[in-house]
Amino acid sequence: EEEEAKLQNGGFLPCPAGGVPLGTALEEPLRSCRLRSEAERRGGAAAESPSPPRSPGGDAGSRALAAPAARTCRDRAEPAALPPAPLGFTDVNLNSRNTYEVSRRRSAPEHLPHGGTAPAEPAPPPQEPAERARHRVGIAGAGSSFAEFFTRNFFTKRTKELKPAVQSAPGWKLFGKVPPRENLPKDSKIIQQEYEARTGRMYKPPPPSARRKNIEFEPLSTTALILEDRPANLPAKSVEEALRHRQEYDEMVAEAKKREIKEAHKRKKIMRERFKQEENIASAMVIWVNEILPNWEGMRATRRVRELWWQGLPPSVRGKVWSLAVGNELNITPELYEIFLSRAKERWKSFSETSTENDIEDAGASVADREASLELIKLDISRTFPSLYIFQKGGPYHDLLHSVLGAYTCYRPDVGYVQGMSFIAAVLILNLEEADAFIAFANLLNKPCQLAFFRVDHSMMLKYFAAFEVFFEENLPKLFLHFKSYSLTPDIYLIDWIFTLYSKSLPLDLACRVWDVFCRDGEEFLFRTGLGILRLYEDILLQMDFIHIAQFLTKLPEDITSEKLFSCIAAIQMQNSNKKWAQVFASLMKDNKEGDKNHSPAPKS
Repeated sequence: EEEEAKLQNGGFLPCPAGGVPLGTALEEPLRSCRLRSEAERRGGAAAESPSPPRSPGGDAGSRALAAPAARTCRDRAEPAALPPAPLGFTDVNLNSRNTYEVSRRRSAPEHLPHGGTAPAEPAPPPQEPAERARHRVGIAGAGSSFAEFFTRNFFTKRTKELKPAVQSAPGWKLFGKVPPRENLPKDSKIIQQEYEARTGRMYKPPPPSARRKNIEFEPLSTTALILEDRPANLPAKSVEEALRHRQEYDEMVAEAKKREIKEAHKRKKIMRERFKQEENIASAMVIWVNEILPNWEGMRATRRVRELWWQGLPPSVRGKVWSLAVGNELNITPELYEIFLSRAKERWKSFSETSTENDIEDAGASVADREASLELIKLDISRTFPSLYIFQKGGPYHDLLHSVLGAYTCYRPDVGYVQGMSFIAAVLILNLEEADAFIAFANLLNKPCQLAFFRVDHSMMLKYFAAFEVFFEENLPKLFLHFKSYSLTPDIYLIDWIFTLYSKSLPLDLACRVWDVFCRDGEEFLFRTGLGILRLYEDILLQMDFIHIAQFLTKLPEDITSEKLFSCIAAIQMQNSNKKWAQVFASLMKDNKEGDKNHSPAPKS
């Protein structure tokens, strides 16, 4: 019957029907066990064998603690006439592993307020055998006192201690995701304290006088590491070494400061010169627009206009002045340009398909030569001012440059296209409209010097080189002899300068200023500019050999300025034995004609 009752009651015996309060089924055996163990211990103390002596203070303390505990048990054992409690289960917690614990409130008040009911203690159950009680007392520990046995519970309650929240690494646990770790930045003082606690070394900050000054002038990179101490595993610096490092560091800072001040002064000087130049250009533009251009024919040769011309033309009037200075001796009109442009487009289409004999007769040149010119134009346009990215395929001026060059090949089939023309046409397109650029381009290439070079007239080119050497020897005799010793002839460096009118060799703004004076003085200024470049780099060229001189003059330095170059050009005297450039060149042409007559065969009799 008891087993069936247990099964029906969840494994526990039900409370008696007479009104046993809750918790009696487990509380009464424990209470009777404690009372019986105390009685047996007192009665059998004399019959047992003598044990090792204990300290009197410990026995007295145990008895002193056991007395009130026993008294409490006797007080609780007295029955009280209370109404019966309803049938229910005992209050059991599962807080400890594999054990049951009776939840008892030890701090409950002994007396309830008026009107309340106190639970009645049930009648004691049958007594437990003495051997089992003695066995349980032995489990508690022979060394522990009897008072400790009564003051603590049989089933100790494990209290959960509040632990500080520790951030774990991001991951997953059984019932939810662990929040990610927050890597809070540590303060430098905290890091320093942790380092001192780990190494046992104390950091002594340097005195205020030893701290670095003039931070804005300190060198970059790892220069200041020379002031740092060595690591702990290396010998420390001596006083002499530390002073020497401080002196070296101060010297480096001083050099950096001087360099920074020098660069700052240089930048300020450049800015002042630029502002001054802009002011001069603005004032000159007013003069050119209001005074010179309206009266061009009467004022172009005056001294005032020539001086303004030498200083450089304002960009807003540069194209107009170039057109007026070059002139239009060929009488080309914008309508004529459209005619030659349409012919060029037709030939581009015809060459893509087939070529006929009529085209050959009209052009006056072979199909191979014209096809080579068209292919060379496409190739050369892509290499024209590559840093600007405006003349390459897809740029805003690519098709415009292609049209001007193609129209010129149709206008002058005897000349065709020669490498270097693309730079001249590009400079004109940057300063003029399309039709005006073509007119200036055709008239400019019709000049004697440009026509001789682009038609590759060797005899005329040699006369120009000879005239250049005359003034080269007159102005720069030492450099002239140095070039002669290496057999360095002018054609090595002059051809590229003349073919592109210095637009490829010099920066674009400087080349435009050279073009300004070239439009005023003509071909003479082209060779004078070449002598000015040689004068500017004379000291450097005197220390070079043949190969390095040719490489240097082919690719001039990019930091060349207009002030330095034009000061050197102004120092060149284009006069030899009271003969100017035109007279020297005319004498060379006369000598050449007389030589041709002397070498001509005699007439037959």
